[in-house]
Amino acid sequence: MLVWERPEPPSRPTPSPLSRERIVRAAIDLADREGLDAVSLRKVGAALDAGPMRLYGYLSTKEELLDLMVDEVYGEIVPPEPAGDDWRAVLKDLAQRTRQAALRHEWFADLLGGRPHLGPNAMAFRESSLAALADTPVATMLRVVSTVNAYVMGAIRWEITELRAERASGLDEQEWRRTVGPYLTRMLATGRYPATARMVAGDDVQPDFDEGLDWVLDGVAPIITGGS
Repeated sequence: MLVWERPEPPSRPTPSPLSRERIVRAAIDLADREGLDAVSLRKVGAALDAGPMRLYGYLSTKEELLDLMVDEVYGEIVPPEPAGDDWRAVLKDLAQRTRQAALRHEWFADLLGGRPHLGPNAMAFRESSLAALADTPVATMLRVVSTVNAYVMGAIRWEITELRAERASGLDEQEWRRTVGPYLTRMLATGRYPATARMVAGDDVQPDFDEGLDWVLDGVAPIITGGS
């Protein structure tokens, strides 16, 4: 029986009562502070003043804990009210909310992709995406959603990787560029990288999540509307 269907054990009057909700919240707080690698049943139990064996009454493995954590974040993403019947507005809103959640919980980006998450909040998220395209053929619906999701996941991971690099190196992007600038200048002077040289010499345009998202939505719009 999956954790979503497995009932919690009866609560017991103890100095440190447990519940799946408390366990998941403690795990998320730990991951937010120290990263996903820091999450273990032992550390979560210690944060709750409980031994790890007590946690096994609520979940069986660390993988189940990660599933519960992911679903909790999906609960932050799914809007409380339907965003309307404009497919573009719905997909854009979900994408922006996903990015905001990932910036609050950077580890969330590490768990995106692969097989679908099956928790109730993750399924509600997926339902919102698919329902926005309910008037399109199923094959079109799936391809559009997967295309938008691929952009969102890639852009989020790129952004979070840069944030982590800044923390690890102590250099923001501009400081890093100044550090590697002399080497890059020498490499471009060889003439082997003309396109890169043109980019470096041009405007300093930074990736913009919303602009890139609009380009993706513009690209799939003719498929949805039947235009050319």
